[in-house]
Amino acid sequence: MSTLTSPPRASADKGSALYVTLVCFVATLGGLLFGYDTGVISGAIEPLTAKFGLNDFMKGWASGCVLIGCAAGVLMVGPLSDRFGRKVALFLSAAMFLVSAIGTALPHDIWTFIVFRVLGGVGIGIASISTPMYIAEITPARIRGRMVAVNQIAIVGGIAATSFINYFIAGCGDQAWLIESGWRWMFGTCVAPAVVFAALLLAIPESPRWLIEQHRDETALAIMRRVGGGAFAETESASIRAALAQERGTWGEVFSRQLRRPLVIGIALAVLQQVTGINVFMYFGATIFKTMSQSTGVDAGLLQQFIINGAGVLFTLIAIATVDQWGRKPLMLIGAAGMGVSLLAMGALAQTMSDPAASGGWMLLFIVLYIACFGLSVGPVTWVILAEIYPTAIRGRALGLATFFLWVADYIITQTFPLLDAKDSWFVREFNHAFPFYVYAGFCVVLVLLVWRAVPETKGQSLEEIERSWRRN
Repeated sequence: MSTLTSPPRASADKGSALYVTLVCFVATLGGLLFGYDTGVISGAIEPLTAKFGLNDFMKGWASGCVLIGCAAGVLMVGPLSDRFGRKVALFLSAAMFLVSAIGTALPHDIWTFIVFRVLGGVGIGIASISTPMYIAEITPARIRGRMVAVNQIAIVGGIAATSFINYFIAGCGDQAWLIESGWRWMFGTCVAPAVVFAALLLAIPESPRWLIEQHRDETALAIMRRVGGGAFAETESASIRAALAQERGTWGEVFSRQLRRPLVIGIALAVLQQVTGINVFMYFGATIFKTMSQSTGVDAGLLQQFIINGAGVLFTLIAIATVDQWGRKPLMLIGAAGMGVSLLAMGALAQTMSDPAASGGWMLLFIVLYIACFGLSVGPVTWVILAEIYPTAIRGRALGLATFFLWVADYIITQTFPLLDAKDSWFVREFNHAFPFYVYAGFCVVLVLLVWRAVPETKGQSLEEIERSWRRN
């Protein structure tokens, strides 16, 4: 029976673009589940709170405990994927998603729910690294950017899917049913995609770069011939072996002087992706969408998802189409600058407006512009760069460390925004809810400077060429 791991049938000279696309599609299901498991809590937290009688602290803990699992997942996946392979890590993420979906759908107390929610976070953490890393390692340089960027579409798609599924489930019964059983179905719906993901992983090959590291050269060559043709396979495998000869694959190498620059750049990009405020519009935007709902009669939840997810998906598609033509740096510079301008405009409106309803249309415009710029650049392209800049033997460890700091930054932003935006705080008295927007706009300036001065352009280079450039400097 033919599978995606069977001997090559495509042209020995050119490889098969369809084969690469199908393999990457399977891998991006990890991103889909990443988004799905991240977004499902939004529709379930209120009935969950009513079911278990949660106070404000426990409500926050039930929502945020997933980040503990994310941090644990990203720290464990590096050594795991470097030792046992990228597919093993992807299988583990699928298993965590499945166990979490079952466990969070059936708990009799909140602490059981939290335990399984943390396990789901482990799956998110593993998938956030394993999916872009696997795609980067199996695709030719000429299409690597767009293939890794597709993962961002999957993440946004997963979040959007939970929004509409939660909305549908909430409409299947009355409030009493939603509190007793409806929220369980919201979590349980993740079972099917997790099973499909695990099953399809059986049909894709291991990363050829990892196989060569394990001295399984013939298997790796067969995969690379199917990916890019015979000449590509011979050239690429020789380059990989030469690069691996200089690597030790240890934590010591991760922190070595030669690789200190890509490590610092990767961590900085990961942190700045979060502290430039991607979650801010969710807090402030709720008021705007509620106001729009009151004036238009359109359901605020659906309106928010159509606008936000629509803009995110549309501009991520543009990023996919252009990242391998325009390059990583131009997209990042344009996007980060656009985000900064949008945030400054939101801050100015928040500081000066006396009637939120009157300014709602303008605020909505700048929120959509911000999301569009994020979807065009900082959202997908950050993951492209992170998946490219580390050597093969330590890619799992280094990418895991950078992503760990990403989740820490996510947690800090989540916890500090309510403090900065509290009604009785000095920030609100002085800036009228504008201060957080100014802070995140400042981080956008930092991101522009970092990309302009420190981030190299990696368009069209093999992973080994990128690695050699670090070692020469």
